Amino acid sequence: MMRIALTGDVMLGRLVDQYVVQNRSVRPEALWGDVLPIMLTADCRLANLECVISDRGEEWHPTTKAFHFRARPRAIEFLQAAKINGVTLANNHVLDYSPAALLDCFTLLDQAGIKRAGAGPTMEEARAALVLDLPEGLVAVVALTDNEPDWEATGTKPGVNYVEYAECGLKEPYRSQLTQALLSARRLADLVIVSAHVGPNWGAPSKDIQALAHDLIDMGADLYWGHSNHTPQGIELYKGKAILYSTGDFIDDYMIDKDERNDLSFLFMLEVEEGRIARVRLHPTCIEDLGVRLANEQESSFLEKSMNMKCETFGVKIAFENHVGIVTVK
Repeated sequence: MMRIALTGDVMLGRLVDQYVVQNRSVRPEALWGDVLPIMLTADCRLANLECVISDRGEEWHPTTKAFHFRARPRAIEFLQAAKINGVTLANNHVLDYSPAALLDCFTLLDQAGIKRAGAGPTMEEARAALVLDLPEGLVAVVALTDNEPDWEATGTKPGVNYVEYAECGLKEPYRSQLTQALLSARRLADLVIVSAHVGPNWGAPSKDIQALAHDLIDMGADLYWGHSNHTPQGIELYKGKAILYSTGDFIDDYMIDKDERNDLSFLFMLEVEEGRIARVRLHPTCIEDLGVRLANEQESSFLEKSMNMKCETFGVKIAFENHVGIVTVK
């Protein structure tokens, strides 16, 4: 069996950068708390990097864009401490400090041996999959976002793999482009994951997002890995594949909504057997003091109740053993 660990959004900028990343007295592994030993049991670890890593650039549209997230280059050491193998960059913060910072981020990640997907110096690279050579086969990750259309990569302009969709799924020309991207990923790998940073910050997945997820599975993805929404959302089983509509927030400095509890989420552990994802295990987590830790009894109970209700919407039963959720993919 092979294990792949997925996190939700990892935002290392702003206060995390100021008080953790730039504080030389903080050991990089401390950011991940007691979640780290579980992460390290996986054969690989993937995260959505919800910021740019660089000390270059100026704020993009500072008068109209409310939040700009940038972590200084030492943030790479924090990713390395958790042995993060790959990050997805298709999101609404990776160009917060202009193309100069994004290009610098590519260089820093490449030098550290951390694979990336979802953004690139050209459209071709932004759509290309990151590929990991793991003990039981090759895994490819294609990343996309519906945020910031002005950031869409072109043949000559750095940017993100931007898409548009509706209740019928992907719109053209994005359908054709993603079809080719997934075909290319399938030729390279045995397992294909799509990372999707889409939709609003709150609420259950819309009909449009559900159509997008179904579309991507129909086009050949083995797993839909959603984020952008600040809280974990329900899991759907579709044609023998898992759809994680939102994996929530994993590390950030955001204000906590007392009802939504956006400080609570999971480490999602995929268990791969015989070339397919057989199970998803959900380890409850909590953001605290600008880092992440395992959730306590009360927090785990909140997550258990919440995820049971959200998964029931899709007719999926999630079993919890010692507060760890298990979804069998069938």
